[in-house]
Amino acid sequence: MSRPIQIVEVGPRDGLQNEATALEVDQKVEFIGRLEACGARRIEAVSFVNPRRVPQMAGAEEVMAALPANPAASRIGLVLNMRGWDRCLAAGCDEANVVVCASDGFGIRNQGAPVADQVRTMTEIAARQAVEGGPPLSLTISVAFGDPFDGEVSEDQVAAIAREAALAGIGEIALGDTIGVADPWMVRRRTEAVRKAAPDARLRMHFHDTRNTGLANAFASVAAGVDVLDASCGGLGGCPFAPAATGNIGTEDLVYMLERAGFETGLDLGGLIETARWASGLLGKAPASSLARAGGFP
Repeated sequence: MSRPIQIVEVGPRDGLQNEATALEVDQKVEFIGRLEACGARRIEAVSFVNPRRVPQMAGAEEVMAALPANPAASRIGLVLNMRGWDRCLAAGCDEANVVVCASDGFGIRNQGAPVADQVRTMTEIAARQAVEGGPPLSLTISVAFGDPFDGEVSEDQVAAIAREAALAGIGEIALGDTIGVADPWMVRRRTEAVRKAAPDARLRMHFHDTRNTGLANAFASVAAGVDVLDASCGGLGGCPFAPAATGNIGTEDLVYMLERAGFETGLDLGGLIETARWASGLLGKAPASSLARAGGFP
């Protein structure tokens, strides 16, 4: 248990999109800067969604313009459609993370389009990127373990999207437990199914802790050979289009678990705890992560 595990920090995007308090551009920039000072090297920094639908994500271009250059860090922009891709390209993001929902119920409410249309958009973005250039693409399959409106999501649904992503040349595929319904055994089965559908893609996992299974699911992913996990500093997060959505697994909780076991994350646990408390203070709430409350050990 000494292999490196890469943590993609999603606090500045997923962590903020469902909060009652919307941070200002300079506060978002400071949040990202603090995370990079803790060693975060891939950060989901902004989301190119319509700010009328998700006002907490307003100012994406201003955030990217205000961030100081950092060759060691990769700032990721979330993209839902071709308009989002154009904005991401113009803003100079280092990576673009395209989202496709695994089922129509959530897809229509979250992105205004059924799954088939979202897959078509993903393919078109990948084709444009291949011809015109632009930041590397990854795909997140959201509600990959369950949909708040359609209920259970089958492995076949998820595998079919992963197969299309592989055909489009997308090199990294994340499975998103958007509403926190997965269990460790389900994670193992779904990981195997996606590996069969997209054998050359790198897998990434994105867990919410809505039902207190997030860290167990992260453990199951690592045991299955996954080396990239999303997490949110302070356990911030949630989705404005998913009822009763709560935060992602806390970055500091995940770092503590992994490093106690001997894995390497390259992240400063003390700095993450301090940043979690700072960000939660800006939002006027207690941090959701356990380490931000209890501290590290020893």
